[in-house]
Amino acid sequence: MDSTLQERARVTRRSLLEAAARLFAEQGYAGTSVNDVSAASGRTSGSVYFHYASKEGLALAVVRDRFATWPSLAARYANPATPPLERLVTLSYEAARALAEDTLTRAGARLWAERDTIDAPLPDPFALWTTAATRLLAQARASGHLAYRVRPAPTACILVRSFFGLCTLTEALEGPQRITHRLTDWWHLTLPCLQRGADPAETVRRARAEVMNGAAPGVTA
Repeated sequence: MDSTLQERARVTRRSLLEAAARLFAEQGYAGTSVNDVSAASGRTSGSVYFHYASKEGLALAVVRDRFATWPSLAARYANPATPPLERLVTLSYEAARALAEDTLTRAGARLWAERDTIDAPLPDPFALWTTAATRLLAQARASGHLAYRVRPAPTACILVRSFFGLCTLTEALEGPQRITHRLTDWWHLTLPCLQRGADPAETVRRARAEVMNGAAPGVTA
């Protein structure tokens, strides 16, 4: 395949993926058909089957694109200039913004929640988050910034599950625009139990400001 055909194929796959994500986010997996994706993307149903083989294949691609891998967060996670616990808080604000605003992330989250209706094994995004949180908590302990008796691995597991539960319930009860506001409340409650040697409220303020005032659009509180 020459470069022109490869580029056309890439553009077609992307348009199908984005159309499917919008529909999955709005209507759910069961409420979306291949014909819906075809109509929304302006492509034929044959194109959908050629590039993704099935609706299940589309759903898997949507989950993998953002929700399961979170490629945009790698720089935040690895930035050595930011203390580990502040990195963890900043990552949570980035994830909350994506869950509130980014169609592909929102679709991935909804598809994962509806995974029992999808005839394909979807990747587990929470293992990635738990591993990342464990490492950041371990780094905080090594630098003397983690409270005594806080164990990184079990604490990371609780934080990740609590975070995603908070986002899900806040969206359901108050709408996505309130996720950042509730996340700030959550960190003000949680971070004093984790952090040693720094002001937790200031850590939350800096992390939130970095995301809200950064290049990516923020979520209003």
